[in-house]
Amino acid sequence: MKSRDRRQGVVLVNTGEGKGKSSSAFGMVFRAAGWDMKVCVIQFIKGQWQTGEQKAAARFENIEWHALGDGFTWNTQNPEQDIRTSREIWEFAKQKILSEQFDLVVLDEINYCCGYGWISGQEIADFIEHQKPSWLHLILTGRNAAPEVIDAAHTVTEMHKIKHAYQQGIKAEQGVEF
Repeated sequence: MKSRDRRQGVVLVNTGEGKGKSSSAFGMVFRAAGWDMKVCVIQFIKGQWQTGEQKAAARFENIEWHALGDGFTWNTQNPEQDIRTSREIWEFAKQKILSEQFDLVVLDEINYCCGYGWISGQEIADFIEHQKPSWLHLILTGRNAAPEVIDAAHTVTEMHKIKHAYQQGIKAEQGVEF
């Protein structure tokens, strides 16, 4: 593994309406962990719902996982709470990034927070451009990535939905969706 002083940290954004944004990021989590990199995953929306990737990550000493959101909020009944929770998680995420303990940090579903106006894209972009350690890899996932975040990233992938099992009446399946 390259030493930090020889590494160029890459900022990646996975966004769009299609499936696979978080799944792609979690693939990179396990890739980095396989190279003995120290990894931190911070989930902004998912809450305490148990997932297979979180269970798998628990088997690795070099992966730290934080599911901190209040759960899915498509039809929120308490936007003030959603804003407060998102802001608290963002502050926590910045502390983890600035701690310099990690080689890769995933901010899972942070883009939703921008899309809903809970955290500004400019604030995130400014942090990336001015405070993120230059050697740290950072992945941001979720729909509606802010233009400023897209501009601050090195690699941006937009997932497009062609069709989804849910449209055919198939509910979320263990091992595929969670």
